[in-house]
Amino acid sequence: MDFVTAILLGIVEGLTEFLPVSSTGHLILATELLGYDAAKWALFNIAIQPGAILAIVVLYWRTFMDVLRGLMRWEPQAVAFTRNLLVAFFPAVVVGLAFADNIDALLENAVVVAWALIIGGVAILLVERFARPVETGGVANVTLRQSVIVGLVQCLAMVPGVSRSGATILGAMGFGVDRKTAAEFSFFLAVPTLTGATVLQLWKHRDAITPQALELIGVGFVVSFVVAYLVIKAFLAVVTRYGFAPFAWYRIVAGSAALIWLMNR
Repeated sequence: MDFVTAILLGIVEGLTEFLPVSSTGHLILATELLGYDAAKWALFNIAIQPGAILAIVVLYWRTFMDVLRGLMRWEPQAVAFTRNLLVAFFPAVVVGLAFADNIDALLENAVVVAWALIIGGVAILLVERFARPVETGGVANVTLRQSVIVGLVQCLAMVPGVSRSGATILGAMGFGVDRKTAAEFSFFLAVPTLTGATVLQLWKHRDAITPQALELIGVGFVVSFVVAYLVIKAFLAVVTRYGFAPFAWYRIVAGSAALIWLMNR
């Protein structure tokens, strides 16, 4: 049954990591809904994130290679791309280290997840309605000011249910970045952010890493990679055609249903 659980949670991680619906929130709710021991699976939920990260690296490997070559030649576009990601990544490092214990406590609260899903859905609808993004032309063309804002907004996603991808995409769009560039900025920013968070949590919970735990993590890693790889392409197609409103309504419905269930179970 543990392997079945690992597969199910891997699917949830892969489906939701890069959608603006909160992967951590969904993993917490899935654990509650299916009656799993939340403490037992807390480390697993964090440790399988690199599977989703790998999907980004594989899908955008040409971009990463071009940036690496450009950095060796100190090309302006490659330098700007790297600068923007580092600037956006830095606030998460500061806040994550400063409030690590508070963040861990929130990871145990499914009610917080439900409310965050609802409020985040409303925020998406407001940004979609009032934001006036313009064609940016890629992550390297995002301004330093916009990158700082994206980094600050990303910190809100430390509250489970907010969604890291949702916060960064909407933060970028709210300050003038077009949908496609905002989504790709969020994808690329996930690489250092999720890698750093995973390494930190694995180190903090290193005593819980047993051979059996590693087997389950391996299963979840592979499943989340495959699912995330398929989801990212579909996500960009949906966003390009319909915007983010479908995800907003999903968040509101899912959050409301979860809240009603949690209050009445």
